[in-house]
Amino acid sequence: MSKQTILVVDDEQDLLDLIEYNLKKEGYNVLKAENGQDGIAVAKEHKPNLVLLDIMMPKMDGIEACEKMRSDDELKHIPIIFLTARSDEKTEVEGLDKGADDFITKPISTTKLLSRINAVLRRFDDSEEDIQKLEVHDLKIDKDRYIVTKGDEEFQLPRKEFELLYYLASRKGKVRDRQTLLNKVWGDNIYVVDRTVDVHVRKIREKLGDHYIETVKGVGYRFKD
Repeated sequence: MSKQTILVVDDEQDLLDLIEYNLKKEGYNVLKAENGQDGIAVAKEHKPNLVLLDIMMPKMDGIEACEKMRSDDELKHIPIIFLTARSDEKTEVEGLDKGADDFITKPISTTKLLSRINAVLRRFDDSEEDIQKLEVHDLKIDKDRYIVTKGDEEFQLPRKEFELLYYLASRKGKVRDRQTLLNKVWGDNIYVVDRTVDVHVRKIREKLGDHYIETVKGVGYRFKD
């Protein structure tokens, strides 16, 4: 299997070099960019397997870069991990809401960083033959194309909204608490707040209608049977 490629976007040259050195030791190909604008250009040209993204950068910050990648048909399925000195909850929630798959606060040991990168890549490994097409109520959910069809209309949901919808729909009628949803959709090695699930459910309802996912008070959510 060919080497996986990771794009590291950060304006600290010393950190870029350190991360590049350690990723190459682990067998990854590494691409680098020093701001969000250049990061998007490099991602569009090379289609990396994962993007490691700082937030506070010149020209375009990481939050905006993440949002633009998630709205780009060529880039929206690439996993994104924020690696930033910003540690406040508001920034973390905003980053995850924009579509990031993990949020890591600097400083972090090289061992832990590699572990988190490997965990995200495992979840999105294309070699896993688990692609399915669900038909529930009047929705067709295509995990291969990340598209939801409702009647004659197609919806290309952001990655986490799609995966949350898919997970609930594939367990129609079964209640899942927020922590289970966080573990299954975001990964059990990733820290995100309960509100993240609520925000994603609200966005799904706004796009598809509020009659698919039911809130079970004091417990969590279920896809209506």
